[in-house]
Amino acid sequence: MSVAAPAFDPVPVRPVRASRFDSSWLLWIAIIAVLLFLVVSPFVYLVITSFQAERTGDFTLSNYATAYGRARYVDALFNSLKLGAASAALAGIFAVPLAWAVARTNMPGRGLTRMLVLATFITPPYTGAVAWILLAGPNAGWLNRFFMMVTGAEAGPFNIYSFTGLAVVIALYSFPYIFIFTTAALELVSSEMEDAANILGAGPWRTMRKVTLPLALPAILGGLIICFLEAIALFGSPAMIAIPARFNVVTTQLFQFFGNPVRVEVAAAYAMPLLGVTILLVLVQRLIVRRKGFVALTGKGGERRPILLGRWRWVMFGYAMFVSALAVFLPYIFLIQSAFAKAWGRGFLLDNITLANFHFILFEHATAAQSVINSFVYGGISATIAVFLTLGVAYIVARKLIPFGGVLGFLCVAPFVIPGVVLAIGFYAAYAPPPLSLYGTALILILAFTTRFLPVGYVNASAAINSLNPEMEEAVRVLGGSRMTALRRVVAPLLKRNLLGAWLLIFIPATRELSAAIFLYGPNTKVASVMIFDMSEEGNFERLAALALVLQVLTLPLLYLGQRALGRDFMLRRTAT
Repeated sequence: MSVAAPAFDPVPVRPVRASRFDSSWLLWIAIIAVLLFLVVSPFVYLVITSFQAERTGDFTLSNYATAYGRARYVDALFNSLKLGAASAALAGIFAVPLAWAVARTNMPGRGLTRMLVLATFITPPYTGAVAWILLAGPNAGWLNRFFMMVTGAEAGPFNIYSFTGLAVVIALYSFPYIFIFTTAALELVSSEMEDAANILGAGPWRTMRKVTLPLALPAILGGLIICFLEAIALFGSPAMIAIPARFNVVTTQLFQFFGNPVRVEVAAAYAMPLLGVTILLVLVQRLIVRRKGFVALTGKGGERRPILLGRWRWVMFGYAMFVSALAVFLPYIFLIQSAFAKAWGRGFLLDNITLANFHFILFEHATAAQSVINSFVYGGISATIAVFLTLGVAYIVARKLIPFGGVLGFLCVAPFVIPGVVLAIGFYAAYAPPPLSLYGTALILILAFTTRFLPVGYVNASAAINSLNPEMEEAVRVLGGSRMTALRRVVAPLLKRNLLGAWLLIFIPATRELSAAIFLYGPNTKVASVMIFDMSEEGNFERLAALALVLQVLTLPLLYLGQRALGRDFMLRRTAT
């Protein structure tokens, strides 16, 4: 006899209804407001201030007449353009052969060379300038002293306080940009193109000149433009070298406009050509890089084999070590010597070694230790704000949540075309006067640093968001969650490695930012970069070197963390994006 199975009434499943009001819209509105505050307002105030009379605020063109009415002001503008061209050309000479050797050949020590380029990349340009003052200062510099000791000459041939000296120093610490762009391009070039050239009788050098480098030419030109822009926007190196050499560039002239009395209206007018040149060249750089002819010609699946250089591989290795000696080995050897010396000019004598310089800056100096703490606190807060702000903007743009999302993306990358000194003048014009009166506060420095590095955060966040399948977020929505919940519970956890990389890429340069800080700091908000600059003006190189080394050493654990989590050359790869 069969027994009928008991009947079960199905349990009704109630669909989860999402709340009528999605609170995530409050976040999107807040993001828009913050971007307007950080990017749009300073730029608008910068332009308006350049046309305002100092006392009355009436419309005037007299600021432009004052800014360009003296020959030395105009000379400073042309000096900047010449300095940019010379520095970019030298940086290309340093970078392109290294990039080719690392990316395409069997040169020994390719991994070591990448690490040394990274060491150059994380060295602040003003620290490099200080090291080269110790090395190539007239007569007292170590290279001149060595030359006089060997030859018996009364004077050495090197003088860092010159236009050539400044161009070399800037090139040594900006060539990693060209290296990054060029290696990224060369690593996409298939060996099939080079094999065809070899079959037709071309040797490795002719193949490199006629085939390999032309395929990477858009990337090389893009890197050269970035180096040019870096050179004309730098403040620290020109202030330490050009001012003692008695010539000005745009950034040092802008600094002088902020003397007593502050002439912010004239400074705003004087900054306009620098801003215009930067915007124009960034547009040209983007157009050049977007051509990417090397990808279209070679395809993505071709085999890539290193070019065998034979005995020449050691010549290339020697060149790599020569460039590394100029950028890393020699500067750091004499920075360390100076930091541990009672008097840096006495050399490596045992009775000249002391820890007093470190003790002084860490425990005795009124503001040195606090300046390092300020740098890391302001940098950490700025990096955190920038990462979460750009994550929200990238999410809005990628998921097309609002009709004008592309405008928000543009605002995030817009600070890339605004030099740090110009950005600082904009923040001064917008937020130093009442009612906010933020000049000299920690808040204005944090806001300026955040704005300065928004492009870094946005580029990394956008690439990461676009790699995620939106179906996972839609599943959260189906279950009744808001977009805010999806962003917090799904998107952010999946992107934590990417967000860590973006945070480090913002934090590390923010801790040594000088171009913006020098215009905005106050007595209680001095950061380490400003302290180093002040010590250089005092000529106290022993304590300056100790402070610079402390700043570098404190950065090393963060680099180690990034390398363990994201790969050995994470800063170089992510900067290339």
